[in-house]
Amino acid sequence: MKILVTGGGGFLGSHLVERLVAEGEEVFVARSADYDLTRPDDTARLFLEAEPELVFHLAAEVGGIGANRANPGRYWYANVTMGANVLEQSRLYGVPKLVVTGTVCAYPKFAPVPFREEELWSGYPEETNAPYGVAKKSILVGAQSYREQYGLNAIFLLPANLYGPRDNFDLESSHVIPALICKMADADADGEVVLWGDGSPTREFLYVEDCADGLLRAAELYDGPEPVNLGTGVETSIRELAETIAELTGFTGEIRWDTSMPNGQPRRSLDASKAEQLFGFRAETPLRDGLERTIRWYRDSRLQRESLERVEG
Repeated sequence: MKILVTGGGGFLGSHLVERLVAEGEEVFVARSADYDLTRPDDTARLFLEAEPELVFHLAAEVGGIGANRANPGRYWYANVTMGANVLEQSRLYGVPKLVVTGTVCAYPKFAPVPFREEELWSGYPEETNAPYGVAKKSILVGAQSYREQYGLNAIFLLPANLYGPRDNFDLESSHVIPALICKMADADADGEVVLWGDGSPTREFLYVEDCADGLLRAAELYDGPEPVNLGTGVETSIRELAETIAELTGFTGEIRWDTSMPNGQPRRSLDASKAEQLFGFRAETPLRDGLERTIRWYRDSRLQRESLERVEG
């Protein structure tokens, strides 16, 4: 099968591509350097060259709270435009199946916890993530509309916050886990680390390889119009997360909470029961195990960079 993965060179995409290649599939990896999916002509060229029988649309412009506050217009425009272009080209090309990933940020700020798919439209998303979340929700509407009018088999999945090896560790745009790992692994063991908010918000974290497994299972077994959550069902406070990462990185200094900065959404946790019922997905990686693997990868990659810099220097 010819499979197109938009965002295939990114964090989640690279793990999915590895799985597909290992299973013997013919994979076309679309990278932003080669195709600007906000442009209809570039998106059309991509589909012409890839000739896909299955499409995973993972490409997105995304970041943590700081990046969302700095780029609300860009994140809305880029994500809604990429999604619309991929839907339209999937229709024009007659793609048998399209798998689209959404975001837990699309849920209302005060949705009952755990978030159930039926609550997706019961309120407005948390303000700092709203442009990105609303853009993703609009793609769901597009996918359902294209299914109804054109018969496009587009499914929509809502992963929890992802983490794992190859995540974005740039402090200007990273999410909470890579930001914490970067700060604590690179700090003096007995120094100080300053974190945003008060540590009270909760999040649910899904290991990236588990998410890739969920995408593959859904692509094979799910053909419905309704969105489906992918998660662990385990809710963790940011304070607890910070303390765990401090322990795993060996950071014994002070964690100072800057309460002048935003907390973000108060609580996030998904009801992932539909994914298990519909296509047999259940996350396998406990948070502590995933964090250990991620920290190990980060330190190994940092050592490799430093070694290369010494050689080049």
